[in-house]
Amino acid sequence: MTDNSAQAMTPEAHLADVLAAYDNSPNPRLAEITTSLIRHLHEFVVEVGLTREEWFAGIEALTRTGQMCDEERQEFILLSDTIGVSMLVEMINHVAAEGSTEPTVFGPFHVEGAPHREMSDSIITDPMDGDHEVAYIGRVLGLDGRPIEGATLDVWETASNGYYDVQDSGQTPMNMRGIFTTGSDGRYEIRGIRPVPYQIPGDGPAGDLLFENGRHNWRPGHMHFVVAAPDHKTVITHLFDAASDYLASDAVFGVRDSLIVDMSGDCCEYDFVLEALPAA
Repeated sequence: MTDNSAQAMTPEAHLADVLAAYDNSPNPRLAEITTSLIRHLHEFVVEVGLTREEWFAGIEALTRTGQMCDEERQEFILLSDTIGVSMLVEMINHVAAEGSTEPTVFGPFHVEGAPHREMSDSIITDPMDGDHEVAYIGRVLGLDGRPIEGATLDVWETASNGYYDVQDSGQTPMNMRGIFTTGSDGRYEIRGIRPVPYQIPGDGPAGDLLFENGRHNWRPGHMHFVVAAPDHKTVITHLFDAASDYLASDAVFGVRDSLIVDMSGDCCEYDFVLEALPAA
């Protein structure tokens, strides 16, 4: 005879069983991250009453996201960007000290191995009709105001057609990219173009999520910078054109007021300020 007196498993009891399976993990930090993720996912499923069909749709979207990743496109970063997680990671990992340059998102289109260029060189390999050439100038400074020698500025931007070189077979590889190194005065000068607003790829799961929720996939015009120096915190950031559209509705939530600058003329001036690393 079947005993029906046993209490049915509840979502809370199920979660407790799953979490207990990680009690003996040999990696405390991995266990902390894993169990926290599991807890939040279980709570999310219960909170929204996730249906089986919706769960399968999510699995299919993540599968498609992975299938779209290659050496030239990182759909997972794009997805992370558009739900604000990339910016949040930067915010908690690079808490900008007062007076230092604010960080923003890295984005999915950085390429390793950009050419090292001489100061004042142009990053424009393939000039296009409509290019508005701009000289980006300024200094890399410490919080004490002293110039930093040997700082590197890894820069990249789209061409005037709104595409990065890795998206556009008509562009020469490494067009609109370069790495510059400061001298003893901490000064930099980089010749590029006035950046244009552009659409992030909308043909994948990240785009689907945007459009199905009534959002657009536009970014305001910007130049990417990764500024690094010995014994200082590296900052991943942009400079945004003050006259650009979409500053108030950037698809990846990357705009910060302190990074908006006037690019209307032939010269754009901005000083990057880096925080020193704690003494060992």
